Amino acid sequence: MPMAAAAVNNASFTSPVANADYSASLNAVTGGLLSRVYDGMSGFNLFLSLLLILIAYDQFKYVWNKGSIVGPAWKTPFFGPFLSSIYPKMDEYKAKWASGDLSCVSVFHKFVVIASSRDMARKVFNSPTFVKPCVVDVAHKLLRPTNWVFLDGKAHVDYRKGLNGLFTRQALEAYLPGQEEVYDKYFAKFVEISQVENAGKPIPYMPIFRELMCAVSCRTFVGHYMSDAAIKKIADDYFNITAALELVNFPLIFPFTRAWYGKKAANMVLDEFAKCATKSKARMAAGGSVSCIMDAWVQSMQESERYRQRVAKGGPAPVEKPAILLREFSDFEISMTVFTFLFASQDATSSASTWLFQLMADRPEILDRVREENLALRNGDKNARFTIDMLESMPYTRAVVKETLRYRPPVIMVPYVVKKDFPVTDSYTVPKGSMVIPSVWPALHDPEVYPEPESFDPERWITGNANQATKNWLVFGTGPHYCLGQTYAQLNLIGMIGKASMLLNWEHHTTPVSEDIKVFATIFPQVSDAMGLDRILLDG
Repeated sequence: MPMAAAAVNNASFTSPVANADYSASLNAVTGGLLSRVYDGMSGFNLFLSLLLILIAYDQFKYVWNKGSIVGPAWKTPFFGPFLSSIYPKMDEYKAKWASGDLSCVSVFHKFVVIASSRDMARKVFNSPTFVKPCVVDVAHKLLRPTNWVFLDGKAHVDYRKGLNGLFTRQALEAYLPGQEEVYDKYFAKFVEISQVENAGKPIPYMPIFRELMCAVSCRTFVGHYMSDAAIKKIADDYFNITAALELVNFPLIFPFTRAWYGKKAANMVLDEFAKCATKSKARMAAGGSVSCIMDAWVQSMQESERYRQRVAKGGPAPVEKPAILLREFSDFEISMTVFTFLFASQDATSSASTWLFQLMADRPEILDRVREENLALRNGDKNARFTIDMLESMPYTRAVVKETLRYRPPVIMVPYVVKKDFPVTDSYTVPKGSMVIPSVWPALHDPEVYPEPESFDPERWITGNANQATKNWLVFGTGPHYCLGQTYAQLNLIGMIGKASMLLNWEHHTTPVSEDIKVFATIFPQVSDAMGLDRILLDG
């Protein structure tokens, strides 16, 4: 017992940490240790540690997303192939397409999957449950986030139904006089530029074709509500919009960058189209006839409103119910929608018209056949105005246009964003939030479908089987977001080149790279500053 009592007396049931002296000593030790660790981790060492952690995470996320598909084993930290996205090269795209049905890259925060084969591209186009068009990141800022092209599902389908009537055969015929008026003006301008201003010396004509197609689009979309000066301003500044549409952009728009200049140009275009909408509403309310797409749409809105008012009043049977009842759209809503038409057509038709003129100049036997067909349909009168019946009765000219669109498709890829994990194959799922890009070039250059695909051969659309290869004809996309204006675009190009064959002679100053491709949103001939079309003359 005494020994036990002594043991108990000698034992302490108080924690040493509770002892004030011990606690102070411990704090001094641990505080000094943490201070030394903190001091060692401050400044450059702390920054380097965080950087290495972020790099490791960036690499891990890329490798995880990449999975089993083709792509670089590692990603350049953070940036990825950023410079390649700013200055894209066609050879690099072709190598990517040839590498596999699915391949990938990662630029900044964006993981990108490229669908190269026809079937893989079609699967993306036809999977609205998993994907929706995203154009590129900056497009939301240029076109506005509430624009109809960014709608999804039923909302997109319903909005699109209200626009279908603007591209019927009857509607397209109403737009022809405005288009031909522009061609008359610009073909005369071509001769002036070629023979007077440049004395027949070869010059690049791509910028002039861009202005021509912008003028044709604006006259088709908004008629004469827009002045020639405003059209010229849009044509000049639209280059900034195109330049802003890089595949991957910084998430913020900084002053004096491409995206900043593009946003300024987009604001100007939207403002001009809104002014046109105001004028169109007033003119159509006064009983004006349809002369452009905006008129046709405004007329449908006003007819829908008159029908609703008659129904609301009751009494006698109301006026005939419109096929599609439209609500009243604000001037700015109309402006945003018309801007998407210009957005979809400007670069694509500029590309197609540049290639058309060049390819036909280099193949005079093809130009001769187009002339022969057009002159016969005009009963020998080269100044006869074109009609919808005439444009639909040109099998060879149509074949030339279709072969141009196949041989040099203006749009080679269409970006989509993945709304939810997309099991695109049995072994690979594209992660939610990624960008997936169906490519159209490989399908249009498939040698099993188009023999000798690198040859320009309009005859394949007449005596060959090209017209039967509907699954490969992805020029205008497919699925719920296929191009609304595909018939308009083809008829416009048929009318343009047919009329040019009647009124103009032109030659091309060829170079070894004349049919090489420059990628600038769409694709254009690779020409130097001193080369291009020359000797554009009035056809005598």
